[in-house]
Amino acid sequence: MSKLTALAVSIAVLGGVWAFLALGPLAGNVLVWAGFIAWGCYFALGADSAALQKTIVGMAYGAVIAGIALALVGANPLGLAGAAGPAVYIAATVFLLVIAANIPLLSAVPANVYGYAATAAYALQTANAGSVSAMNLTNPVLLVIVSTILGAIFGMLSAKVAGMLGK
Repeated sequence: MSKLTALAVSIAVLGGVWAFLALGPLAGNVLVWAGFIAWGCYFALGADSAALQKTIVGMAYGAVIAGIALALVGANPLGLAGAAGPAVYIAATVFLLVIAANIPLLSAVPANVYGYAATAAYALQTANAGSVSAMNLTNPVLLVIVSTILGAIFGMLSAKVAGMLGK
């Protein structure tokens, strides 16, 4: 079996398992699409141990920074009117998102951005998204982090299975 076919079969089968789990027994505790973003990030970063670490740590960091941005936008501590408040808080947190790339585990800026974007998108587009300060899985930050960890692990598993099939 060619390497590409092995990878396609591996990702298809494990993707089906991930979708079943995320939409079935784990529904409400993970986001199927956030897991797939982490899965793709793992492959984009090289599909090795370093990629697994950088995907999980970077996307989790991005989720936390997005949570800070969401809290700032909600509280508007500077009292900025209209779109000025969100723009300033987003600019400040995105600076933190990227400047952290001088830390080796946060050096994959796309992973940081994926975590930030996934968290902000879920929080802003989901009517029943919980507070970023909730200490349960209604919190968009925690929900994206859990989904990221599992998605990256599924990515790693699919790479290993593809390696076995492609031999």
